[in-house]
Amino acid sequence: MTHESGMNPAQATAIIASRVFDGAMLHSTRAVLVRGGDVLGIATPADVPADFQRVELPNDALLAPGFIDVQVNGGGGILLNDTPTPDAMAAIARVHRRFGTTGCLPTLITDHPQAMVAAVGAARHGVGRPGVLGVHLEGPFLNPERAGVHRKDLIAVPTIADLDVLSDLRGVGASQVTLAPERAPAGFINGIAKLGVRISAGHTNATHAQMMAACDEGLTGITHLYNATSQLQAREPGVVGAALADRRIFAGVICDGIHVDPVTLGITHRAKGADRVMLVTDAMPSLGANIDRFMLTGMEIFVRDGKLTRGDGMLAGAHLDMASAVRNAVEFVGLKLTDALAMASLTPAKFLGIDDKRGRIAPGYAADLVALDGKLGVIGTWIAGGYAAAT
Repeated sequence: MTHESGMNPAQATAIIASRVFDGAMLHSTRAVLVRGGDVLGIATPADVPADFQRVELPNDALLAPGFIDVQVNGGGGILLNDTPTPDAMAAIARVHRRFGTTGCLPTLITDHPQAMVAAVGAARHGVGRPGVLGVHLEGPFLNPERAGVHRKDLIAVPTIADLDVLSDLRGVGASQVTLAPERAPAGFINGIAKLGVRISAGHTNATHAQMMAACDEGLTGITHLYNATSQLQAREPGVVGAALADRRIFAGVICDGIHVDPVTLGITHRAKGADRVMLVTDAMPSLGANIDRFMLTGMEIFVRDGKLTRGDGMLAGAHLDMASAVRNAVEFVGLKLTDALAMASLTPAKFLGIDDKRGRIAPGYAADLVALDGKLGVIGTWIAGGYAAAT
């Protein structure tokens, strides 16, 4: 569980760590100055003003921008599909905060139309609660040929009329819609983009040409790259080829060693760079809960050795937290720690268009921070300057 400390976000505080990653550079022995929920700057411990409360982290601690996860289906036994409410969104965010995530998009997978309406309404009231940045609608506008664990009977062909429901997301935090571009009518993607909502391709058989047309309309992301998408082939680059080749596209990857081979992730990183590849968890309610199975839109999902599958073996999301994804990127894939940290914070902030306020430790940025120990385990987090220890 996390527990709130007695720290007052309004109190001017200096958080001192032997290592501070500001989103771009790693600094030795620095103090991050925080007041009123925002970062004032980075200083040496000797330059901390006398009226600042000093908080010294353990000797091997690393202070970094808080993690941002754009694909979080659930946690702590809660699934957004089951309870698409503001309270459920906040509860899911609290669970993921234990693992270093200070901002997330609770995610609704393909469901009945009323569930999407409820999730959009929940976002209008849930955004602004600690850790809730927006909502992610992963479906129902997918390709049934790439359904994965999504129920084919609930997958829908989008119409311009569906923009009326999505229009309620205008001005509601930083939200995302995952769809199959080849199934979208002309103008649909551009209509979502005009709402300020990010659009990703996922569960799709799109060709490279269809992906380029979608990008011209405003698509900028790929949901769980390599999974449930058309692959890179000799004479058809597909979704994967588009992702690797086009700088407009941010690619989400599930770094659990199950969904994508570490060698493939290393190739992806070399092709796109840490500023276009973002770590996601695709976490399900099993994370942070002592359960060995749960129900997902009427299907029983089993938790076995850290792997989530339907009875037929189909993968069903991930039993993954963001701190583990960062560790895996370093230990399994061989990435530099600074790249892995950026892929969990600044890069998703860029994708969501909130990198002017989150993803860095710099003056004027939100004091959304994570403290990690020498093994990259989470010590605690700050959201708008308010601290919660991970226990």
